[in-house]
Amino acid sequence: MKKLLVIPAIIGLLITGAYAADKKVKEDDDKNANVSYAVVNQFKSDFRDAENVTWTVTETTQKAEFTLDGVKMTAFYNLNGEYMGTTKQVAYKAISARAQKEIANRYKGYTVGQVIELNSGDGIQHFVDLKSSKDEILVRVAPTSAVYYFQQVK
Repeated sequence: MKKLLVIPAIIGLLITGAYAADKKVKEDDDKNANVSYAVVNQFKSDFRDAENVTWTVTETTQKAEFTLDGVKMTAFYNLNGEYMGTTKQVAYKAISARAQKEIANRYKGYTVGQVIELNSGDGIQHFVDLKSSKDEILVRVAPTSAVYYFQQVK
């Protein structure tokens, strides 16, 4: 049940600008952002080669934005210091052909925007931003390639 709550929390932080007012600091200043010592050490262990690390602390998460092997990523930890998952932007072709076909059939008139890959304890899932002339929605592609409506964006 806890894992089901993780996905909306992470995606909510990605989609909305609600965290814009939260304090962002560079890696050297992580103590000033109230990032827990345990999280900083865990992050440094998990992502040894991470570069350009910027921390953001919200009411529910501690988030590290960084570059690893030339790829921009984000790692999320809860306030207890537990790892929640990582996200990164990927190409649409990263999702299965079966899921792409289902999206094309179910969401005619929509164009594909950004695709975010979430790697968490539930495996790898993808969130696909779909836009039409009337609205914008987000769909979730499960590890099984099943496609689910996730939320309205606009």
